[in-house]
Amino acid sequence: MSLVEKEIISWFEENKRDLPWRNTTPWGVMVSEFMLQQTPVSRVLPRWIEWMQRWPTAQDLASASTSEVITAWGRLGYPRRALRLHECAKIIAAEFANEVPRNEEFLRSLPGIGEYTAAAIIAFAYEEESLVLDINIRRLFARLYDGVESAPSSPSKVERARRKELIPKANAHTWAAATMELGALVCTARNPQCAQCPVKKMCAWRKSDFPKSEILKKSQTWKGSDRQCRGNIVQSLRENESLTEKQLKKLWHDDSQIEKALTSLIADGLIQKQPRNSYSLPS
Repeated sequence: MSLVEKEIISWFEENKRDLPWRNTTPWGVMVSEFMLQQTPVSRVLPRWIEWMQRWPTAQDLASASTSEVITAWGRLGYPRRALRLHECAKIIAAEFANEVPRNEEFLRSLPGIGEYTAAAIIAFAYEEESLVLDINIRRLFARLYDGVESAPSSPSKVERARRKELIPKANAHTWAAATMELGALVCTARNPQCAQCPVKKMCAWRKSDFPKSEILKKSQTWKGSDRQCRGNIVQSLRENESLTEKQLKKLWHDDSQIEKALTSLIADGLIQKQPRNSYSLPS
């Protein structure tokens, strides 16, 4: 075991959060990975618990209606994730005997599952070796090994190859969880807690006096955005059986933005048009 690995694993054993999906079924891990995409842990926790109580297996979720799934997703954001998870549940129940596949290739064939999510499920659901590269891990490694503040927007072949070399021969899943936790809690994007870092003396970024990245990713504005408009429509339809376009336009300041949102929501399968120019969640 390298010194870096030893220090990070020791830190993890003492500081890891007590998250329920760290002691659950493969299905529970899969649900958490869908929910955690671009969503903080604090918002996911209560929703994940509700979902697992209501739909503890893929078969249970597969039997639910689309309307039930979208309503239960609530304000987690990016509700297309809920639809993709619902689609996955149906496939897993029908084609994989209600068991989450433990093969990355099979996982990546499922709706909404890409490179990271497949690797995370293999690591955290089945405790097997995989290359887990979420934004927290990539930022930690960029600073620790490359001496730069942040990683590029997406991993290159070179980055993947270098990070794969870091995977320990034993307990690779623990290494993935530990580096992710360190990136999330200590080596954060803003205001990193370097004094608390177990590998600060080995950090190339620290040794270089913390150079700033030339290009910083700008956060997306939420207020007044198409996403906020879409979210308001979906939430209103969660709370009402159906609403007319006229009623929906009273919720927003821009009629053309409502019209655009309605068209995109229908295309995404998140709402459906009813007679008399009204709208509802899918049945």
